[in-house]
Amino acid sequence: MRDQDAALQYHNMTKHSQESLLSGPRSLDMANRPIPYKIYESLEPIPLPTDFPLSNISALDAIATFNTVTSNDPIPDLETLARLCFFSNGITKRLRLASGILFAMRAAACTGALFHIEMYIVCDDLPGLPAGIYHFGAHDNSLRKLRSGDFRQVLVQATASEPSIVQAPAVIIYTSTFWRNAWKYRSRAYRHTFWDDGTILANALAVAATTKTVSYTHLTLPT
Repeated sequence: MRDQDAALQYHNMTKHSQESLLSGPRSLDMANRPIPYKIYESLEPIPLPTDFPLSNISALDAIATFNTVTSNDPIPDLETLARLCFFSNGITKRLRLASGILFAMRAAACTGALFHIEMYIVCDDLPGLPAGIYHFGAHDNSLRKLRSGDFRQVLVQATASEPSIVQAPAVIIYTSTFWRNAWKYRSRAYRHTFWDDGTILANALAVAATTKTVSYTHLTLPT
């Protein structure tokens, strides 16, 4: 079977119809609900700042900006990466529901509020951050180092020497924890990976376009 045939078959098998909506499962096993975070309990957190530059670029200008990588681009520092993490996949607000549950809202929406997309950074030595592979923990707004050293060449090889990867001092990677979404959406979870990741990526690209002209503001996370 050709790749496009497999994709079309999956699309047809998992698309909504009146019949599928009426016959689908009506209840969820709440005792088995996955937590909306990937937590590395044995790794020390690297707390990220919450004092972010407030850009003078409007939201519409930011989302309309087309960024290209050049050798003259500034090297991102820890504050810049913290900004990208927070505004693409961070917790921006916490609400106490009537049930008493504390609900954490993210910068980007997610199907079913299951937040199955995880964020990683692969970088060379940067101002404030040594070379390594890092995971962004939204639950405490921190990075955790998974590997020490510069592993960007692995990404260069995996992308057939994509120029934007070759030149990048830091690469952001988004992955899905499929079970976290499949718990509710079952076979449609693969579709949701691309939808939800696209929303997060759109936020990251818009934020990246606003980092040149700045003034300062302070953001706080309610508990």
